[in-house]
Amino acid sequence: MEIRRAIPKTGESGKTSRWQRQWRVYKQHRALIAMLLPGLALFLLFSYVPLYGIIIAFKHFQITEGILGSPWAGWENFERLFKGNGFVNALRHSVLIAFLKMVFVFPAPIVLALLLNEIRLTWFRRTIQTVTYLPHFFSWVVLAGILFPFLGSDGGFNKLLSFFGISEQLWLLEPDYFYGTIVLTDIWQSAGWGSIVYFAVLASIDPSLYEAAIADGASRWRRIWHISLPSLAPTVIIMYLLSIGHFLSVGFDQIYNLMTPPTSGVGEILDTYVLRRLLTMDYELGTAAGLFNSTIGLTLVLVANALVKLYDKEKGLW
Repeated sequence: MEIRRAIPKTGESGKTSRWQRQWRVYKQHRALIAMLLPGLALFLLFSYVPLYGIIIAFKHFQITEGILGSPWAGWENFERLFKGNGFVNALRHSVLIAFLKMVFVFPAPIVLALLLNEIRLTWFRRTIQTVTYLPHFFSWVVLAGILFPFLGSDGGFNKLLSFFGISEQLWLLEPDYFYGTIVLTDIWQSAGWGSIVYFAVLASIDPSLYEAAIADGASRWRRIWHISLPSLAPTVIIMYLLSIGHFLSVGFDQIYNLMTPPTSGVGEILDTYVLRRLLTMDYELGTAAGLFNSTIGLTLVLVANALVKLYDKEKGLW
């Protein structure tokens, strides 16, 4: 009888061989992995380690006892949060500002990129790009220092309006103008920088498509509608899904620096509400409000991604 040597089956040694193959791949790309580690460490340190503090939202936090030593409060902090008038007003203002920014601020970079793409003079296009990019590189502390004198009673904007016979206004001190000021200044600060990714997509479009459209007699508007916008659609969807997660985070730096005592009644948002709770050492309420904000953002991302997947399975985030 012939005796054959036993050969291990794939199932018996599959795990070991898979691990060995993966280890060889990691070893081949160890330089890239080494470059990834610092960024991954920072991401873990500032994005995952702080999740430990969420426990405060469910406790009667006492500094002397620490987070784990403080007694449990269950849902009491959330009940106190939702019953407070300050939170309801802050939530209302956050939703309103977020809606205005989604309608006016989000499309602004797209419109700017389309306009820049239609400019044929290279030097003029680059000049406009530089001018519109510039505000992005300044913090809102610096921009507020520019806007307060410019929009003040004796500022340049009021002098320009008076030249056309329009009465002067205190734009940053009037509650009626606060939301409009927030939207316009956000467009001024972010539209140029946000247009980079859209302009890059437009620059990658095959010129022969536009040449064929011109040969067929398509107007400039038709070329934008049937070539430029469809090419931008996948990128717009991705950027929308990335921004919808921060729907209620409507720009703490901007609003905190532009808000004045007369406009605080309409400018209080969730982020400023959390800050004021922390300043009064009400850590439980501030953490509960922050957790509520994050939960709403996660829910919106999941819902928006699901809706996009219904439209096109290949255009979602996952």
